[in-house]
This record gives sequence, structure tokens and C-alpha cells, in this order.
Amino acid sequence: MVEQLLTAAIAAGVGIVVYMGAAARVVKQYERGVVFRFGRLRDEIRPPGFAAIVPVIDRMRKVNMQIVTLPVPAQEGITRDNVTVRVDAVVYFKVVDPANAIVAVEDYRFAVSQMAQTSLRSIIGKSDLDDLLSNREMLNQGLELMIDSPAVGWGVQIDRVEIKDVSLPETMKRSMARQAEADRERRARVINADAELQASHKLAEAAGVMSDQPAALQLRLLQTVVAVAAEKNSTLVLPFPVELLRFLERAAPTPPDTAPTPEPPPTGQQPAPPPADAEPAPPPAGLEPAPPPADLKPAPSPTGLEPAASPTGLEPAPPSAGPEDAAPHAGSGPAAPAPRPEAAAPPNVVNGSAPVDGGGPVRPRSEADGAPE
Repeated sequence: MVEQLLTAAIAAGVGIVVYMGAAARVVKQYERGVVFRFGRLRDEIRPPGFAAIVPVIDRMRKVNMQIVTLPVPAQEGITRDNVTVRVDAVVYFKVVDPANAIVAVEDYRFAVSQMAQTSLRSIIGKSDLDDLLSNREMLNQGLELMIDSPAVGWGVQIDRVEIKDVSLPETMKRSMARQAEADRERRARVINADAELQASHKLAEAAGVMSDQPAALQLRLLQTVVAVAAEKNSTLVLPFPVELLRFLERAAPTPPDTAPTPEPPPTGQQPAPPPADAEPAPPPAGLEPAPPPADLKPAPSPTGLEPAASPTGLEPAPPSAGPEDAAPHAGSGPAAPAPRPEAAAPPNVVNGSAPVDGGGPVRPRSEADGAPE
């Protein structure tokens, strides 16, 4: 009897242990338990921790409540401006209603993935290429709304949607590169032209200041020379503008006109004889030059008159060998001609006249007059 009771107790204990093992469930912190009894949903959602169900009668499914990262495969489509592109995205969502996620849809992950692909193709067809490249925030919001609308009934909440990459054909990439290059070149030219305009205004102001102060232009030129020489060049090219010469010419004081003016010789003074290497001037028409005297004596006056005394009372200067002494002294009367080389003609013969007593010219000698004795 005792053995039978002991055997029954052991059997009951083993049965209880087996029952508890079959009924016991552990729900993790990030999960929720949905229980079906005879295939019918129980209203109670099992929280995290230990949970017990009726074996064989109840079935429990655990639902992950974490945020799920679902990549959307790349979708190829044509934009509104007829450009073929290939776009891929990523969807972040989580389950907020475990019962609907199990009951309302067969596989909520697959459903969200298909809805994301369809919405992405729709967004590509409604958008321009520029929007896909530069205005992605608005497209992300629109794509999130398109996916979230049916997902609300599935007990799924779309956290956010991001477009990852937009692939373009190679021809389109080259065209966009040329467009960007042309646009940057245009902006560079506009900026350069604007800089030239501003520089021209400043240079005009500087030119006005330098025109008032010509020394400023020279100082600027020297500064340029110093800047060029600082590079240790062996050859220095110094620009010298014509305007600098004009500025310096204006700045230089005008010297007074101090050039001596030739004065006419006084009355009764003979002009200086020509140099020895100069050729004598031809005599007047109808007159022939008289031969030079043989004994180098002074010729008597043709009229038989003696030379007048000097008005100053001075004796005539003695003749000298040099041609400079042949001319009479200024302010004195006519003196006896000095001996001179045969190459030079007498002053009275070359010039055709000689002053006598400060008076008019005398008749030149001819062969009929004879040679002086």
C-alpha cells in the first residue's frame, strides 16, 4: 500500500513538472505574447516575463517590438522630365499593435517591403531629377506618408524613410558635369568682370590723385621695382609709361629764357674774318679780285687820303701772324692790314667793301690802278 502511494505521488509530481514545463513561457523585454486558444485570439497580451498557458489548448506567438531596418531594393524608373534613374531606399518601422500585426496581415515585414517598393516607384515617376538629387527631404516625407497609410491597419508604424542613392546613366552624368562646368565658368567670368569694373573705378580715382601729385606716380613706380626685385630676378623689365613723362614735365619748373641774343656790330666795325678752312665767297658781278701785294705792305688809300686817326686817340694795333688779329679792334679806326696766308683773300676784296673813316664803301682796285710801289 505504501509502495503504491509512493509510486502515485512520484507519478503526480512528474506529471506536474511536465505540465509546468509545457505551460511555462518566457517573454523577453522587447517582445509581446499573443495567445490563441483553440485558434481564437485572447484579448490579453502577455507582457514581458514569465507566462503560463494551457498546453495543447493555447498557442502563443511572440512579436518583436523593436525598430526594424528594412532595405528597399533599387527601383528603376523614369522621372517626370524623362530621365531614367535607379533609386534605392531604407525603411525604419516598428510594431505598435502586436495583435493586428499577427491577425491583420500574414507577414507584416514582407507587406511593408512591397509597399515601400511600390511607393518608391510612384515617387520616382512624380518627381523631377533635380528634386531627387537636391530636394530629398520632401521626397522622404512623401514616401513615408505613402507607406504609413496602409501600414496603420497592420499595427505597424513607419518611423522614417530615407532615399539612399540615385544612380544615373553615364551619358547623363557627363551632361550634368558639362552643365555644372559651364555654369561655374559663367559665374567666374561674371565675378572677374565685376572685379575689373571695381578695379577700374579705383584706378580712375588713383589716376585723379596722381594727376594732382605727379610724385605719387613716381613713388608707385619705385614700389613696383622693389616688389619685382624682391624675387631675385636677373633681368628687370622696368615699364616707363608715357604718362609719367607728361606728369614729370608738368611738375618740373619752367626755366626762364636766358639764351643770349646776338647784337648787331657797331657802326664802323668790320665783321670777323671767316675761318681758314672756309672757302671765300665769290666777288660781285663784273669785278675781279686784285692780286695780293708782293711786299706785304699796306695799300694806300685809293683816294689819296691818309687813314683817319682813331676816334679814341689810340694807335692801331700792330699786325700779328694769327688770323684773329687781322680784324680791326672794336671802337677804333681802320688799321693797316696784317700779312695773311695766300689762301685767304683780303677782307675788302672778299666782302667787296671796306669801311673808311667809319664811312661808306670805296671802289675796289683794278688792273688800271696799278700795283703799289
